[in-house]
Amino acid sequence: MMNIGFIGLGMMGYPMAHLLTQGGHALRVMDLNAATTSRFVAEHEGASAAAALQDFGDAQVLITMLPDSNAVESVVLGKEGMQGLDGILRPGTAIIDMSSSEPVRSRRLAGLLAGRGFRYLDAPVSGGVKRAVAGTLAIMVGGDAQVLADMEPVLNLLGKCTHVGAAGAGHAMKALNNYVSAAGLVATVEALHAGQAFGLDPNVMVSVLNASTGKNNTTENKASQFMLSGAYNSGFSLALMAKDLGIAMGLGKSVGQPMPLGDEVLQIWRDASEALGPSADHTEMYRYAPPKT
Repeated sequence: MMNIGFIGLGMMGYPMAHLLTQGGHALRVMDLNAATTSRFVAEHEGASAAAALQDFGDAQVLITMLPDSNAVESVVLGKEGMQGLDGILRPGTAIIDMSSSEPVRSRRLAGLLAGRGFRYLDAPVSGGVKRAVAGTLAIMVGGDAQVLADMEPVLNLLGKCTHVGAAGAGHAMKALNNYVSAAGLVATVEALHAGQAFGLDPNVMVSVLNASTGKNNTTENKASQFMLSGAYNSGFSLALMAKDLGIAMGLGKSVGQPMPLGDEVLQIWRDASEALGPSADHTEMYRYAPPKT
C-alpha cells in the first residue's frame, strides 16, 4: 500500500482515483469542488480530504489530473501567496502529471523538479470516461524508465502504460493523438452530413464505414452512440478538444514542423467551441453548422 495524493476529481479523475483505492492504496484527495471531494471521501473507506496542499506532505506519490499546465504549475511550483508542492513534499516523492499539459512546459517542469530531488513522469491518458471506469485507459508515459518501472504497479491499475520517451514525450503524444482523433471526427461529421443531404441514411452510412476503409474511432465509438442518438454525453468537452489541438499545433511550431491540415482542423474546433459554448460535449460537433460559402 502506498500513500497517494490525488488532485483533480473531474469526470476522468474521479473513476481513476476510485480504482486506486480499490487497489488498496490510501488516498488523500483534493478538488476545487469541495462537494466532489466530500462525496469521494464518503464513498471510499480509507480516503481522506486535503484541505490544503500542506496536507499532502506524507504522500509517496502525487498525481495531478488538472485542466492544463497553468493549473499544474500553480499547485506544483506555487504562485504568488501560495506555497507549491515542491516546498511541501519530501525529496524522492514521485510527481505524476496525468493532465493534458503542454509538452515543452512539462519538460521544463521535470528539470526543475529533478533539481529539487523529486521524481517526475508525465502520463496523460486516452480512452474517455468509459475506459477510465473500466481501468483500461491508454497511458502515454514520458520520463525516466526506472521511475516508470517503480510506478507501474500504481499506473497499471488505471490502464496500460507505453513509455514513449523522455519527460514531456507523454504530453506530446497525447496532443498528437487527439489531433488525429479530432481530424477523424470532423471528417466523419462532414461525410455524414453530405451523405444525408444526398439522401443516404446516416445510420447505414456508419455501418458501411465500419465495414470499410473509412472506419475510425469516431465511426466505431461515437457516431451512433453519441451523435446520431442525440445523447451528446461522451464525457469529454469540445473546449478541451480545442485546447488539446492548440497544444498539438504549438508543438509543431516549436519543432519547426508545418501542420497545415492541423491548423485548419484547429480553427474548425475553435469556431465550434465558440458557437456551442464551454459546456458542449465534443460529440456536439455533429450539430455544429459551419458557415456555408
